[in-house]
Amino acid sequence: MTQLDAVQQDAASVAPSSEAEGHDGPAKLGRKRDHTRDPEILDVTLEVLAECGYDGLTIDMVAARAKAGKATLYRRWPSKAELVIDAVACMKQAQSRLEDLPDTGSLRGDLVALVRTPTLEDAERKMKVMGAVVSMLSRDPQLAEAVNEAISEPRARLNRLLFDRAIERSEIPPRSDAELDQIAHIGPSMAAYRTLVQRQPMDRDFAIGLIDTIVLPALGAARAQA
Repeated sequence: MTQLDAVQQDAASVAPSSEAEGHDGPAKLGRKRDHTRDPEILDVTLEVLAECGYDGLTIDMVAARAKAGKATLYRRWPSKAELVIDAVACMKQAQSRLEDLPDTGSLRGDLVALVRTPTLEDAERKMKVMGAVVSMLSRDPQLAEAVNEAISEPRARLNRLLFDRAIERSEIPPRSDAELDQIAHIGPSMAAYRTLVQRQPMDRDFAIGLIDTIVLPALGAARAQA
């Protein structure tokens, strides 16, 4: 017997039957919960999180700004930690396909093409959210995983796709998966350090500087003209 079977058997042994309760038919189900406002509520949660930090955020505060009932939020997210984890997780971008990525003909051109104003603004917002929860990461493994998947991994995956394509066209020499993964994380890691530790913006000049002075040399790419 599995653990689930045991739980179900125990529940059946204590649950009143419809006959014992005087009901002739099955119990009626409650009204289906409406999740259509979840994305809006989670987005508001991120705003409050970036402004007030994890300790300052309350579910009541989010409910007021989202113009949602407190009871609704508490039913959907019984604790602040669950609300924050879901909010951070919703920042994760859909995994991009290689055919959707820029194809300028060179690895440097492709990496530079990813450095766009909306991308930089999105990165800055993510760093603010990371700063708001950084004190909790060592205490909440689930939150740490959500932050990593939403903030660091999406850009690292894009980098890795571009690296693989550059290897296929013999622009950079082949490397082990472990080496490529390490190099793919240089940009996201340096962005976090610059924003959280140095308190400096993640601007275009800094991002392109990382590409030219660290990422491309680490990959063994031929020096290109800026």
